[in-house]
Amino acid sequence: MKFKDALSPQEKQLFKDAIGKVKPMVHDKIHPQKKSIKPQSTILKEKVEKQLASFHFSDEFEPNLTTQGPMKYVRDGDSAYEAKNLRRGVYRPELILDLHGLAQHQAKQEIAALLYASQKEHVQCVCIVHGVGAKILKNKVPHWLVQHPDVIAFHQAPLEFGGDGALLVLLDIHDKLMLKED
Repeated sequence: MKFKDALSPQEKQLFKDAIGKVKPMVHDKIHPQKKSIKPQSTILKEKVEKQLASFHFSDEFEPNLTTQGPMKYVRDGDSAYEAKNLRRGVYRPELILDLHGLAQHQAKQEIAALLYASQKEHVQCVCIVHGVGAKILKNKVPHWLVQHPDVIAFHQAPLEFGGDGALLVLLDIHDKLMLKED
């Protein structure tokens, strides 16, 4: 039962007489501006970090990767032994990124964010699970990884980490030397 219907016409008239003339309120549609509590330096720092985390991978770049055997890569100037260490399980991934169900542009953003987070957290080895499916990400992920300056090597993951549908990636950690000197 609605409240309107609960009152008799006499009760409604008594209420109107008791209140007097009523003017409808005009709704104020101006919303107050929220002021940032963060200092300007913190806002600038967050903007720079966000730009660093969004590394741009080119889809046009075609690296010279091996097509025979498992997918592997070692950066010029680094030991080919690093790829073998990845294959043998010497390096264990500390972070795992699963790209299943993501579109190419989303996958690129997630990989860039993973590599940035790895630097920030001092993670040397990560696993990127791209799956096999239509082989779109399986082919694109290695091409993107060779473009990043922090990637030392990658190798097809052992079965326990995804096998043919994943890559173990070895990263160069910049702050590690500074920590040892302190």
